[in-house]
Amino acid sequence: MNAQNASQILQAYATGLSAQSRQHKVQSQVFASWGLKKLADKYADHSKEEAEWVDKMVARIIELGGEPKVEATPEQKIYKDVVEFIKADLAVSVKEVPVLGQVTLSLAEDMTTYDIMKAYYQDEEQDMYWMQGQLDLIECIGLQNWLVQQL
Repeated sequence: MNAQNASQILQAYATGLSAQSRQHKVQSQVFASWGLKKLADKYADHSKEEAEWVDKMVARIIELGGEPKVEATPEQKIYKDVVEFIKADLAVSVKEVPVLGQVTLSLAEDMTTYDIMKAYYQDEEQDMYWMQGQLDLIECIGLQNWLVQQL
């Protein structure tokens, strides 16, 4: 894969991650307003982590001689139901993690970009497993008991 194609892929992911980072930051603030401190902290940290991935991707675009862009991102829904939010976030991961895996493999000839995207893939996969685990835990112990753990 050439540098231009790698830059385009990185730009697409950087744009999407910027939107996700902002959504997770705002959702964190909503959770904090409900008193769900642990969950708020989890998503505030997740937002920061996503912003760090954007920074890495933008830096690599520049290294490849590309021109990073600040692109408009689609509106992101803010949820008023914790379970609905986790399910929606999980649905995105379930759909996108396999695609990310294939995209990452397509970058294997560019080891630096591949390494960035592989690490990002692993992070997203862990996030997906965490969300599934939380939904399983809610089902097992009940929503109210799970919410108490999030205080």
